[in-house]
Amino acid sequence: QVQLVESGGGLVQPGGSLRLSCSASGTIFSIATMAWYRQAPGNQRELVARITGGGSTNYADSVKGRFIISRDNAKNSVYLQMNSLKAEDTAVYYCYVVTSALQVHWGQGTQVTVSS
Repeated sequence: QVQLVESGGGLVQPGGSLRLSCSASGTIFSIATMAWYRQAPGNQRELVARITGGGSTNYADSVKGRFIISRDNAKNSVYLQMNSLKAEDTAVYYCYVVTSALQVHWGQGTQVTVSS
């Protein structure tokens, strides 16, 4: 069983920064893709950023140039550095992991609120 634990969410003013972290624990043989999704009230869950095992990344257009995804394979962890935050970034952010066996795992979510 794989468990994902997220941290780093909170309340921040517009223009501020936050760093989200997600660590995977349990029986993990190999993690392939790691990603962050978000879901705002009344909206569908959407991909924010994704990073492959080889380090290739892609981002939602709305966060390009502001967010940076990274991973530490030795720690089975993925991070999301969020800069120049806007009110529209307010959402619950979810960690997402796909193992090499194509098993999908989700974190419990962490709230990010951007407000003055």
